Amino acid sequence: MNLSFSPVRMAETLQLNRKGDILEINGTLFDFSDLPEGGSLSPETLNCAWIASDVRRIAGSVQLQLILPHGANAPQETLFPAPITLEADGPVTLPLYDVAPPVLAPAEPEPVQAQMPDEPSVAPLDPGTTDPA
Repeated sequence: MNLSFSPVRMAETLQLNRKGDILEINGTLFDFSDLPEGGSLSPETLNCAWIASDVRRIAGSVQLQLILPHGANAPQETLFPAPITLEADGPVTLPLYDVAPPVLAPAEPEPVQAQMPDEPSVAPLDPGTTDPA
């Protein structure tokens, strides 16, 4: 089975599982066993919003394109996904949905040092005046 992807930013996620010519998409089974060589099925016929192309059997292999959801911080491998050829049955590993945005450490404030004057700033008294205190 050969899968290609059309990335779309959305909140939903995609889970796939394969068993032979059966593809489970988010819990719904799609059995392509009866699809003849050279045959095709339209996405509308399959009534699945995740399938983005006709499903075809070419050279004995089922081929289709799926919507690949991703988040705001998706890596390049998700935004520009490579096709996948599924050889074994089981869960399908998809490109990462999202990665955490880089967390910037808060800037540490500069330490504030109290400055003491070298000498007290007391105005000298005029010898002709008396202390007001």
